[in-house]
Amino acid sequence: MATELKVPEVGESITEVFIGDWLKSEGDNVEKDEALVEIETDKATLEIPAPIAGVLTKVLKQAGDSAAVGEVIAHVEAGAGATESSNQTSDQTSDQSSDQSRTSEQSSEPESSIQPESRPATDAASTSSAGSDDKVMPAAQKLLTENNLPASDVTATGPGGRLLKEDVQKHLQSRSSTPSSTSTPSTPSGASAGATDPDFDPASARQDDVVPMSPLRRRIAERLVEAQQTAALLTTFNEIDMSSVIALRKTYQEDFKERYGIKLGFMSFFVKAAIDALKMIPQINAEIRGTDIVYHNYYDIGVAVSMKKGLIVPVIRNTERLSFAEIEEAIGDFGRRAQNNKITPEELQGGTFTISNGGVFGSLMSTPIVNPPQSAVLGMHSIQERPVALNGEVVIRPMMYVALTYDHRIVDGREAVTFLKRIKDAVEAPTRMLIEV
Repeated sequence: MATELKVPEVGESITEVFIGDWLKSEGDNVEKDEALVEIETDKATLEIPAPIAGVLTKVLKQAGDSAAVGEVIAHVEAGAGATESSNQTSDQTSDQSSDQSRTSEQSSEPESSIQPESRPATDAASTSSAGSDDKVMPAAQKLLTENNLPASDVTATGPGGRLLKEDVQKHLQSRSSTPSSTSTPSTPSGASAGATDPDFDPASARQDDVVPMSPLRRRIAERLVEAQQTAALLTTFNEIDMSSVIALRKTYQEDFKERYGIKLGFMSFFVKAAIDALKMIPQINAEIRGTDIVYHNYYDIGVAVSMKKGLIVPVIRNTERLSFAEIEEAIGDFGRRAQNNKITPEELQGGTFTISNGGVFGSLMSTPIVNPPQSAVLGMHSIQERPVALNGEVVIRPMMYVALTYDHRIVDGREAVTFLKRIKDAVEAPTRMLIEV
């Protein structure tokens, strides 16, 4: 009897999700708790694991479809060992599937160490089209087969190197719009492709791709518009001499890495400096609720993390209790899991203050937008060597522009400037944070 794969509860107030990439195709063997499909909510991308070991026999919802929480999106047959489409029901295949199921139940290895099982034999056409692994999405495989196109000829752009239907479509479009090399031996200088190639279709070079916004991108758009419409946003700037922090990292980097197994980055210094400044200016660690101001006596710092589908802000809880190493570990863990869509909705909720580092992408200066209902966000930028005046002399120093965007309804200009100046002082003299002066 087939087991139903249902959309699980994914967070409070979330009633609908969108189906992302299927990580397995119909007919594939699956292990218990092995990821089968990605689902997208307005907060994060999650994976649904297989409820049992067996074969994915039926996919009811394709990538891009919407599904309600609790809705059945696929069927998994326990103990089956062959694809439905091939109708291979030999005793040998059945016994092999049973052995594989028993092996998966007895295995004590973690999921990440399990190697993909070999596929049962299928017809030559599907084998040649599927390539060397199972990263070809079903819709893409169908299009490859229809056009007698090997998967190896198409560049995959999906997560984890998966080949998407859009990849095949773009490849076919580019192939059809490429001028034939035999139609015209040479092209006179200044002549257009349309004038020399009778097969050239001008319309094919001017096409629009209409792609629905993902739930995450829609949520980002809503939040940004909400921030602009409901808050009185203003930005103040300063610049920081990063010489002391760079020297400190250089001195203790090896010892730090040897002891904790991670690098000492810049972000932990800014998190610590932010906590120090938030204690001095509590309005920035507060929020407006109706006609009340809520002051938070804890410091949950959101750290903006970029992923392929957009920007998310996971929250480090109670950062005032964490060491430099614990902060670096948390940030590194968020970064790794974000790329694999492993951030949970709970980790994106709350937060009393946010830090965004546009400098990793080369940004020299920007005006970050507040993440409601927070009252401010700190923007970090690129470190560049610039000439500055120091003790009456012009010297070269590694400088970083920083920006603080704040809600003027609750934070006055004097407080915002004082806050950012405190950040500057703390980073330029890190020992100040240790002795609290």
